[in-house]
Amino acid sequence: MNDLTDDSNKKSLSVSEPLRRAIGDRYLTYALSTIMHRALPDARDGLKPVHRRILYAMSRLKLASGGKFLKSAKISGDTMGDFHPHGDAAIYDAMARLAQDFAVRYPLVDGQGNFGNIDGDNPAASRYTEARMTFVAEAMLNGLDENAVDYRDNYDGRLTEPVVLPAEFPNLLANGSSGIAVGMATNIPPHNIAELIDACLHLIKVPDARDDTLLNYVPGPDFPTGGIIVEPRENIAQAYRTGRGSFRLRCKWEIEDLGRGQWQIVVTEIPYQVQKSKLIEKIAELIQTKKVPILGDIRDESADDIRIVLEPKSKNVDAELLMNLMFRNSDLETRFSLNMNVLIDGVTPKVCSMKEVLRAFLDHRRDVLLRRSRHRMEKIDHRLEVLEGFIVAFLNLDRVIDIIRYDDDPKPALMREDWGRDHVRAMNEADYVSPAPGEGELSEVQVDAILNMRLRSLRRLEEIELVRERDALMEERAGLEDLLDSEDVQWARISDQLKETKKLFGKNYEGGARRTQFAEAGEVEDVPLEAMIEKEPITVVCSQMGWIRAMSGHIDLTRELKFRDGDAPRFVFHAETTDKLLVFDSNGKFFTLSAASLPGGRGMGEPLRLMVDLPNEAEIIDLFIHQPGRRLLVASTEGNGFIVNEDDVLAQTKNGKQVLNVGDARAKICKPVEGDHVAIVSENRKLLVFPVAEINEMTRGKGVRLQKYHSARGKQGVLELDGGLSDAKTFDWEVGLSWPATGDRTRTEVNMSPWLGKRAGVGKAPPHGFPRDNKFD
Repeated sequence: MNDLTDDSNKKSLSVSEPLRRAIGDRYLTYALSTIMHRALPDARDGLKPVHRRILYAMSRLKLASGGKFLKSAKISGDTMGDFHPHGDAAIYDAMARLAQDFAVRYPLVDGQGNFGNIDGDNPAASRYTEARMTFVAEAMLNGLDENAVDYRDNYDGRLTEPVVLPAEFPNLLANGSSGIAVGMATNIPPHNIAELIDACLHLIKVPDARDDTLLNYVPGPDFPTGGIIVEPRENIAQAYRTGRGSFRLRCKWEIEDLGRGQWQIVVTEIPYQVQKSKLIEKIAELIQTKKVPILGDIRDESADDIRIVLEPKSKNVDAELLMNLMFRNSDLETRFSLNMNVLIDGVTPKVCSMKEVLRAFLDHRRDVLLRRSRHRMEKIDHRLEVLEGFIVAFLNLDRVIDIIRYDDDPKPALMREDWGRDHVRAMNEADYVSPAPGEGELSEVQVDAILNMRLRSLRRLEEIELVRERDALMEERAGLEDLLDSEDVQWARISDQLKETKKLFGKNYEGGARRTQFAEAGEVEDVPLEAMIEKEPITVVCSQMGWIRAMSGHIDLTRELKFRDGDAPRFVFHAETTDKLLVFDSNGKFFTLSAASLPGGRGMGEPLRLMVDLPNEAEIIDLFIHQPGRRLLVASTEGNGFIVNEDDVLAQTKNGKQVLNVGDARAKICKPVEGDHVAIVSENRKLLVFPVAEINEMTRGKGVRLQKYHSARGKQGVLELDGGLSDAKTFDWEVGLSWPATGDRTRTEVNMSPWLGKRAGVGKAPPHGFPRDNKFD
């Protein structure tokens, strides 16, 4: 008993190890399993284990391309039970993808039923769908029964499965692959089989061919959904050379004439891996948010083919401009990233160039050719041995019949009999003597074949056929020996096989022609808002409570307008739909609005605070049309201010742009600079005039002191300013300063010398007749 306890203690001590090492070893095992058995495809057949096992299970179920369909549940169930011990849902999803002609360039599964669609809808449950292999899948499996590849035990040791499929074409590049492993990923686009085979044939002729040369045969990916690649050729060459890069892919579109000058854009092919339903939702959102103002509507008129209709806002819109905006703002243009990370020898992950991937496929095809040739030679040798026994039986037919008839155990008797070899030579039409286990003796294989021979085969005609068959087999055997002995003959045979494959899957094959085209396209530049919007006259109306609207046309500005109860007009001016509007608030912030995005003028409009993030405590100081390059004078109630260029106050977001730092004061003035002098009047009626040149031009800040105000003790002894900035205006010195007088008249004071002083001065009382509200306008 003590001995058993000691042994158990020793055993427990032997398995103890540091937690770091234990976790590291187990995670490394998991990582290797993910890399080799899940995520990365094999460069030789381009398949992951789950796909390989699905096709092998379908071949065992005899689901040929011209045969019957079988329930997908049965296929995924057999795959799971015999080869792939994972969830049947994952197996069915993998199989369904192999049947989707919009996801796979050359589908390997022929599906019957709902296997999903390009809108992103999921396949029906596996109990409702049926499947079989395609002709392409059969080409992947061709040679499995001829010892073309190695086999290994399945997960429970009951069966064997192929390590790799023979693959008559470079499936890795033909159908592409994607996957995410531990610390690495792969993403390979599909290509055209005919072009890949041309590249392989060139590599056979010129083994050390340059990577860039292969671009003459494979110009780029060939996606199942078509589209147009607009990536420069040098970028594509760099991607294929390094195994990493990306491809810009655009939709295919055309202009459809509707007559009378009307037209619409029809999209017939969308980029690869873009779900049509989500694409249309995104474009509809662009229309709703007016991010592409020149787009009027979108309709999905697709049936079996893609047909997405884009209606412009106006027939005067430029179609190229509209599509460039759609490329920038939607998935009508995407980027497909290339990361050719594969298991180059079935074990080692490596980021490969196109040349390395094609070389791995060609080396695999050579290995398959040699294995199939040796397997065929074994079959020929076995058949030749049997044929020699048949010929001996025909030459000694009476003796063979006697032994079979009268001998109790004919098999050993036939093997002991000395038939002599001269009989064989007498019938030879070629200089061949079949090998025999001993002089004049028959082997066990030969005797079994003689005993199993049908009586109706004992005809002279059959004898002649045997000799003819033997001669044909000998000729084939000689050809196989030449093949195995010469590498040049091997590559010539592989070239012939590839040419046959190209005939099968080339232009004459359904879907064999190239689908993705190429075009040149520069970068889509930022398009100014004016170019996107049709220029139309509007009248902007903003009330005192901040409700804004845009009325069609240039209406009479003195016309009476309707407002909400207790509200009244404040800003009313003419504009164009292409204009940008600037809003200046009492916090010193500028907000930017598009005139085209203003609500219509049929109602009372919408609150301006909902269109921009204008705080509740902030007041609207000014609202006006943006004029590029114009300079503005901004100032606060404390008399601080500066000049800023209008281009520097444009805000890109709803939050606005802080320009004038006001502190505890409020922004008061925002006036365009239209002269060489500035006049400032305070609330305590002090007028000061000085040159505009004395004011700094800035982009943001508190500014400089424009006018000085005396301080005084206010309530509770708090120090307050005696007065404050009331208004400011720029004017030309030669013309003089103007202000409104009684009635509709305007008074102009030409000689402003008495009020001329230095910036930051106090000023003097304004001229007689100056408005009592201390305003210049």
